[in-house]
Amino acid sequence: MSTVALVCTLSFIGIAILLSKWQKLGLEKDILIGTVRSAAQLLLIGYVLQYVFHNNHPALIAVILLIMIGIASMNAAGRAKGLQGGRWRIAVTLSVTETLTMSLLLGLGIIPPVSQYIIPVSGITIGSSMVVCGLFFNQLKREADASRGEIETWLALGATARQAVQEVLKRSVRFSMIPTVDTMKTIGLVQLPGMMTGMIIAGTSPIEAVKYQLLIMFTLTSSAAVTSILLGLLSYRMLFTEDMRLRYLK
Repeated sequence: MSTVALVCTLSFIGIAILLSKWQKLGLEKDILIGTVRSAAQLLLIGYVLQYVFHNNHPALIAVILLIMIGIASMNAAGRAKGLQGGRWRIAVTLSVTETLTMSLLLGLGIIPPVSQYIIPVSGITIGSSMVVCGLFFNQLKREADASRGEIETWLALGATARQAVQEVLKRSVRFSMIPTVDTMKTIGLVQLPGMMTGMIIAGTSPIEAVKYQLLIMFTLTSSAAVTSILLGLLSYRMLFTEDMRLRYLK
């Protein structure tokens, strides 16, 4: 894509700003800030990745992955307000999910052990898992609040914390996985995913692009399941005080 063509894509931002102004949505400032930030961040990471891909040093790859996990944990932790210790639990969950996923991909020889493959696939996996974490905590708090009477009844009957919130955890896990499962059902029919589209535009055979997209889709499904279930196991005690009373969540 030429620089002129790239600049012309700003017309889409202009349309969004005009519509926001017309409907008095008040999103003009946020759209402008988001445009500048996304451009700056992507250009910066482009130069960083060019350097990392050229050197392909394991330490550089590890640093990039740790930064990804750290930023994703801080972002997803915003959905766990009112629950102390959410950030480190998310960080542990993302780290385990990334380690398991990458171990399988590299161990089975699905992708080669080079930064050009490891970092992009890890970015997609961590980003998707971050969304799952946010959805899980949103639903967990709603479910715990809606089921307060049921949970307190179970506790009064002598149930453990895990037993009292078992159904709440199940519903929260299912909710957090809905986008991933729905995407699997409609991929190729309703949408052509970004990775596949980008490869086709770059000149790759559509069949080859489909293979890589299936790799990503299957990986994301597994990582979503691991993320939501592990986060549930690590987080359910956050709903209770030390003397086993259900917290009032904001």
